[in-house]
Amino acid sequence: MADKEKQVKIKKDESRPAVFAERTRDRKTFVPAVDIYETADNIVILADLPGADEKSVNITLEKDLLTLEASLEPESHEGYNLAYSEFDTGDYYRAFNLSEEIDRDKIEAKMKNGVLRLILPKAEPAKARKIEVRAE
Repeated sequence: MADKEKQVKIKKDESRPAVFAERTRDRKTFVPAVDIYETADNIVILADLPGADEKSVNITLEKDLLTLEASLEPESHEGYNLAYSEFDTGDYYRAFNLSEEIDRDKIEAKMKNGVLRLILPKAEPAKARKIEVRAE
């Protein structure tokens, strides 16, 4: 994979309720390890997805639920039989509940070397304003 970060698409669907679908594949599902940190303008999530690339990652936003999924196909071993392997492949799944403080329209995702970086910009706080009263 190239050294530059690659963009990952985020799909938004607010028309249906956030529910967990039944899995139809008989594969292991891993919960990716994440680091979450806060800056002045963003919440940043770093998710470890070894073996995944931007094409295998699917991120959806349904109402307040941000869902991260990735599917890895088992490696094909041509020309030899695999005698032993400690690295297991499967699917990744992790979900996060977002607060109203996140600007959902500006969420970004980038993938580099098996690490997904989700940038969740903070929404502008509701600003108080003075309402002018006019005479009729």
